[in-house]
Amino acid sequence: MDPFKQMADWRKNMDHFFGDQFWSEFEGVIKPTIPQVNIYQYDHELICIVNIPGLTDLNKVDIYVDYAKLELKGAIDISYTGGTVVKEEILQGVFEREITLPFPVRRDKINATYKDGLVFIQLHRLISDESGRNKVNVQIVEED
Repeated sequence: MDPFKQMADWRKNMDHFFGDQFWSEFEGVIKPTIPQVNIYQYDHELICIVNIPGLTDLNKVDIYVDYAKLELKGAIDISYTGGTVVKEEILQGVFEREITLPFPVRRDKINATYKDGLVFIQLHRLISDESGRNKVNVQIVEED
């Protein structure tokens, strides 16, 4: 009796019962997301700190900012060979993350630096010159 086949069957039954997206709620618990990200908010600024250990070639990570969305693509590869792995806690592999930002940011004022395994991304709030508030004129309708 194959226990992995039983788990796959069990998961399939749960998806059928609860819906296809049932397991997506538990993905972060079962398999933590990489890279880890901290975001710090100020009045008109965001500081995003992304944990990417072992990055030696900055061309191997892509960072995109679009209005109120931060996208991260790349790979974490420790590249250590030799010995037998006794404990492995540093998550590795290809990643692709999309993070919704708390407010829209300017695309012309972005600063990103890498130091000690961390990418620091400085984003500035998009402040529009135009107000999104429009006055609505009310007209009196006269009865005929």
